[in-house]
Amino acid sequence: MSDPTTTILTGMRIDDSRISVKMPTCPTDKVGTVEVYNSDSEKLLWRASGPKTPEGRHGAVTLWKVDDFLKASPGTQPKTLPNNLDVSVTFAGVEDGTGDVFNISKVKAAHIPDGQYWTRDGARTAAQIDAQLKCHSEG
Repeated sequence: MSDPTTTILTGMRIDDSRISVKMPTCPTDKVGTVEVYNSDSEKLLWRASGPKTPEGRHGAVTLWKVDDFLKASPGTQPKTLPNNLDVSVTFAGVEDGTGDVFNISKVKAAHIPDGQYWTRDGARTAAQIDAQLKCHSEG
């Protein structure tokens, strides 16, 4: 079991209606699938796989942006977001992944600087989010 006090931080930012997330990855990790759930009802809101962009393959994705993925479920971003979004990624070729539940009103109220994401411990850059991991095959 993992120690809950050493939870890996994930990030989210909301710019107008665009929602972006950053999941921590090592250089060798490649995102396979992204899933978004209404955390309160556990209803799947959106699923996409095969990120096309280098950023997407390394955990920085814009939710409901179907053009950024090889395959995405139909449907658009809900006009009214649930209070809590559960976002998870599964890495390509392995049964491993990461994710978090984001409180949408907290993220919207945070006023995060450009190039950074809201995390439970304050604003972080993508590099700071990735730096939490102890990657084995760097370089």
